[in-house]
Amino acid sequence: MNVTVPANGTSVPFFVRGITASTADPGVRITARWKRLPIGPLTTVGNVDLMVRIRKSAVNLNTGERNRLLSALAVLNNQGLGRFADFRDMHVAASNLEAHGRPGFLPWHRAYLLDLERELQAIDRSVALPYWRFDQPGPALFTPDFFGQGNNNNPVVLSPANPLLFWRTDGVTGIVRQPNFNVNSAPPGVLTQAQTLALGTAFAAFRTMEGNPHAQAHVSFSGFLQAISQAARDPLFFLLHCNVDRLWAAWQKANNRYDVAVPAAFDTPVPPNPPNRIGHNLGDTMWPWNGVVTPPRPAVAPGGPLAASACVAAPGNTPRVRNCFDYQGSLATANNLGFSYDDIPL
Repeated sequence: MNVTVPANGTSVPFFVRGITASTADPGVRITARWKRLPIGPLTTVGNVDLMVRIRKSAVNLNTGERNRLLSALAVLNNQGLGRFADFRDMHVAASNLEAHGRPGFLPWHRAYLLDLERELQAIDRSVALPYWRFDQPGPALFTPDFFGQGNNNNPVVLSPANPLLFWRTDGVTGIVRQPNFNVNSAPPGVLTQAQTLALGTAFAAFRTMEGNPHAQAHVSFSGFLQAISQAARDPLFFLLHCNVDRLWAAWQKANNRYDVAVPAAFDTPVPPNPPNRIGHNLGDTMWPWNGVVTPPRPAVAPGGPLAASACVAAPGNTPRVRNCFDYQGSLATANNLGFSYDDIPL
């Protein structure tokens, strides 16, 4: 691309967007060359190396992408001694009202996934969090080389080379998960993507997807995934919720719901109705990143502030509900959260 820049050195913005995930590190090199107008030789003045991080369907990961994801998760967990313990402690019974049953469900989990993804990228820059599209068959996900499969409430079976082999949470090694469906098919009763997007064009109607497909996908298993208090012990939880976030992103794209000033973009009570519970209003900071441990917030705030990004400033280390909507920077580039999905146009 050609960019005309002023002689006084003033910066000129431009955009580079990727459509596929990088498999190398760095994945992209941008080279700047200049010439003096109207004529002059091209001279290289600099290079910058970048990663293209796009969240892909887990079943479409190649072997290298899969193994790098599993390795980063294992390092983050460190057999129960690593940073993952904070993410497990964020999603427990005590934090239920912060993250579920109210309008903040989708924004809270978007921040939660982003925090985890950034911690994984601090371990391996090439990793992007994939999603499990639970309305389609995904047998490749439940193999010993990936997330495994258990039965009779026994820990899932993993291959000896799988980095998750020594996964440990709550002082116990192993992941308990038994699918209550044939993994060669999608879980029964889960709303399809088309059905989910058809729930309504207003957020108040769409957020009922917390029940189905979200909760329906959870209870398609026995084991950790069935209960809010245990679900985050299973790393598959994050792929399930990545798909929940992807569905929200698809709904936002279909209905142009990035601007929180548009009433249909969020579920805000109209006076004289009282506001939503704290943590579920657009201007509220979200626990635990805000560090608030006074009632009605939980008594502890594990993990500290949201992890910083290497490429964007948003949503800040103490995100508010409103900061989690314009995730691609469609309204303002400063809002960009630094991720996208492989099947949602930019």
